[in-house]
Amino acid sequence: MQKLAILALLLAASAQAHVTLETPTAASGSYYKAMLKVGHGCDGSPTTGISVELPAGAQLARPMPKAGWQVQVEKSAVKPFDNHGTLVKEDVSRISWSGGNLPADFYDEFVFQTRIAAQPGKLFFKVKQQCAQGSTNWVEIPAEGQDAHSLKSPAAVLQVTEPGEAHHH
Repeated sequence: MQKLAILALLLAASAQAHVTLETPTAASGSYYKAMLKVGHGCDGSPTTGISVELPAGAQLARPMPKAGWQVQVEKSAVKPFDNHGTLVKEDVSRISWSGGNLPADFYDEFVFQTRIAAQPGKLFFKVKQQCAQGSTNWVEIPAEGQDAHSLKSPAAVLQVTEPGEAHHH
């Protein structure tokens, strides 16, 4: 019985070791505050940078500044879409925070806002965690029917639901 309890604790700890989203669901058509939770460094080395690749279906992303970190936004050409009467042909594809120092035993959050234009289903946010020594790429996407918990380095996932009360922030 004690072995089962220890195994359950280890599995719970490993499940929390990934970079995840604080709020795992958002309605299609809504604005979403994405909070990436970083729970540890790379094999004991402090985190010095985080970058997130925005999937198609996440539009008009805006990062939140973070004290002690530099924020960079990269844009790429996209299938044109309307934003309140303006045709958008280039949109944010990656957000990076760098130059910080998050000790391996500490937890922190990296925040951005985005409009969820995707249809109901899953959106995967690929995250690269750069550390003083080494890095971890949280980029694995489960195959159809595969449990994401079975992956070593899963991408952060957002479950997009049917349109509901979307509030413009």
